[in-house]
Amino acid sequence: MEDELYREIILDHYKNPRNAGRLKDATHAHRELNPSCGDAIDMTLKVDESGCITDVKFEGHGCAISQAAASILTDTVKGKTVEEVLKMDQAEMFRLLGVPVHGSRLKCALLALKTTHQALTGGKK
Repeated sequence: MEDELYREIILDHYKNPRNAGRLKDATHAHRELNPSCGDAIDMTLKVDESGCITDVKFEGHGCAISQAAASILTDTVKGKTVEEVLKMDQAEMFRLLGVPVHGSRLKCALLALKTTHQALTGGKK
């Protein structure tokens, strides 16, 4: 029953993504591709002087898991510090998704987190 709730949440984020778009005044940005399936995520973030993520948006295409993960992640990281976000790992991402992810879907589920980490560590504009 709980898995069904999480599947509904994933479908809702896929069909109605939160924080979709591109920040024109982003301080950090990065694009990642998953070559095995063609999923893509562009992440733009605005980080203030104190290291807090004040805004974040994403654009992309791909499967429901990759796009829902990006939507869920943007909701999660807004208001956190760069340091807090860089400590997020795959276990945290799987917890946010709430459904078991296996095999080829692992890269899909982690694409947004990888993109965000890359933006924050090397994607300064």
